[in-house]
Amino acid sequence: MSDFHYFSFMTSSAFSNWEKGALWAVLGVAVLGLLYAWFLVGQVLRESKGTPKMIEIANAIHSGANAYLVQQFKAIVFLILILTGILYFTSHESHIALGRACAFLMGACFSAAVGFIGMNLAVQGNVRVANAARTSFGQALKIAYRTGTITGMLTDGLGLLGGTLIFMVYGEKAYEVLLGFGFGGTLLALFMRVGGGIYTKAADVGADLVGKIEKGIPEDDARNAATIADNVGDNVGDCAGMAADIFESYEVTIVSAMILGWASFGHKGVIFPLLVRAIGVIASIIGTYAVRTSDQARNAMKAINVGFMLSAAVSILGFVVLGFYYLRFPDGVAQPFWINLGILGLDMRPVWTTMVGIILAMGVNRLTEYFTETSQPPVQSVAKSATTGHATTIITGIAVGYESTVWAILAIAMAIFASVIIYTGTNPTYVAYGVAMCGIGMLTLTGNNISMDVFGPVADNANGIGEMAKLEPEARKTLADLDAVGNTTKAITKGIAIASAVVAAVSLFNAYITDIGTILKQSYEQVAATLTLADPLVFIGLLIGGAIPFLFSSLTIHAVGRAAGLIVEEVRLQFKDKEIWAGTKTPDYARVVSICTSAAQKELIGPALVAMIAPVIVGYAFGTAGLAGFLGGAILSGQLLAVFMSNAGGAWDNSKKAIEDGLYGGKGSEAHKAAVTGDTVGDPLKDTAGPALNPMIKVMNMVAMLVVPLILAHQANTACRWSVIVGGLVIIVIALGYSKSQGHK
Repeated sequence: MSDFHYFSFMTSSAFSNWEKGALWAVLGVAVLGLLYAWFLVGQVLRESKGTPKMIEIANAIHSGANAYLVQQFKAIVFLILILTGILYFTSHESHIALGRACAFLMGACFSAAVGFIGMNLAVQGNVRVANAARTSFGQALKIAYRTGTITGMLTDGLGLLGGTLIFMVYGEKAYEVLLGFGFGGTLLALFMRVGGGIYTKAADVGADLVGKIEKGIPEDDARNAATIADNVGDNVGDCAGMAADIFESYEVTIVSAMILGWASFGHKGVIFPLLVRAIGVIASIIGTYAVRTSDQARNAMKAINVGFMLSAAVSILGFVVLGFYYLRFPDGVAQPFWINLGILGLDMRPVWTTMVGIILAMGVNRLTEYFTETSQPPVQSVAKSATTGHATTIITGIAVGYESTVWAILAIAMAIFASVIIYTGTNPTYVAYGVAMCGIGMLTLTGNNISMDVFGPVADNANGIGEMAKLEPEARKTLADLDAVGNTTKAITKGIAIASAVVAAVSLFNAYITDIGTILKQSYEQVAATLTLADPLVFIGLLIGGAIPFLFSSLTIHAVGRAAGLIVEEVRLQFKDKEIWAGTKTPDYARVVSICTSAAQKELIGPALVAMIAPVIVGYAFGTAGLAGFLGGAILSGQLLAVFMSNAGGAWDNSKKAIEDGLYGGKGSEAHKAAVTGDTVGDPLKDTAGPALNPMIKVMNMVAMLVVPLILAHQANTACRWSVIVGGLVIIVIALGYSKSQGHK
């Protein structure tokens, strides 16, 4: 194409009429996903909100969550506008530069919309779940899950809509513009994940330390001033943060698939991932609507798993049919029978690698459930260790987390290896495309994954409302059961998010190599051959990249500790009021919400700047080879750390739940006190540092792809290189100093 606007795509002979019609159908499916979300909004909001006391509590959570997100968007809007301007200068082609800048803004806005709208529906669904639990387990589950599905379908619909529109406008150059779209979603996810994670765990840890441990009162006791902030945090951390996190993975896998697809299969390699995503949206609609259970069965986890498996089955069937009819190449090279089904010109390899991604998602789902489910041996072992004290609880949880990360990385490695085997005998570009399609397949069921994740905080909030509003014992039992399932679904989706981040980052790494080859007029093989550990620059980059996730995690965990300290002081101060302790006076919930909001906004600056600037410094200091090593080191250590922290925290949390349900003495026992300590330690790991590593890894990969043309252009300009290196180091040192200074105020 010589002209990359919409009309040239529609009139271009490079695309058949069927392909043009199919892309319009993909656009229609994206809209269908958004309409389904709107349909579910109506269903949820028609449900009763319950008693005036329940409504009062829900309104406090709602206003606190909105206040936090509005404050966060105000804090970052200036940076977003600055980066929009900077991105205009990352391409020498004016129409690409303008498109990339606008796509960045659109990606940021879409990511913000997914988080903001999804969170708002979550904080309106929680009270309706609490009320439904008074009469029906099945109805409470249905409302909670469909509330989560709203966010899931917003993620699916907006992600597919943005990618398709950009391709229809820019055709074969779409991947250059999609870099901006992916970066916009990625950056917002980083801010929302880090800020939301700090907020939610500062409130949670502060509430638990004073309420449960010092005062011996129940979780979500209305006298605890941090209770509302804790419930607010569940929404800004898990609903808004996770939605933005998965949204960015959804986009960056499309970016890498388009770059590598064009280099391997031409325009079919670009259109096929979009068609796969459309099938995924339809499958998610079918699977999520099927989630339900009876009041007799009361098996929420089974109902959710049935919906997930149904969506997977529909997706796999759709992929095979699509591949059989679309992946035909007139001059195709005959492949082994098991690859092309014996039909000349039919290449089913993209289908098989996509199915590998779905299998990986189901495998990670099962692995995470095994290590975090209350009835499974790992959590049971942590609960048993609580009977011998606080130290053994911590030791056993750490051991469980370490083991889980080994199996998770083996599952990812086997999936990537399977994708490589499928493309045996081809050039590395095809292999890289296979890995990218594995990532596409893994995120095919995004609607289901987000539904499962948001279900967690909705059930948690509903349980909190039930506690504070003093609902009937049967309703409290229903809400406690849903909350326990929600802990597992949150852990499962964290596992899927981490695995998808790794596969997406590997795909982006391959796209990074392709970009270097395009700029230097070299093949993929030529560039890849230079990236060897025998090169000291690559090894140096590997060491630095491997260290960054540890620095990032240290910053976020320290931030939670400092912010939680402020909450502890405030809650202790309010408990000195005898009327609050007696329950005759309402605590100042807004004060704690304000403290959490302010602390989270201040504390997210350091980690975010490290993620954005570190790859620029390494690239200018050690060249594209050093930057490649840097990205490889960050992907590996980031994945290991993220899974360890997520699953160790999940195991501690659910071991506490198991003891609270009557195991080893139940609430108030010495085992329960040890389990609360484990849960408190695990909170910032599983809900702040671990999940925040996902966007960190992808931000660094996206930044690398955006700056590689500038690195190559300035590699001979010593003055320019050192200016960037010194300037970047100064910014990071100031950011780290600012972050550490927060602990002395």
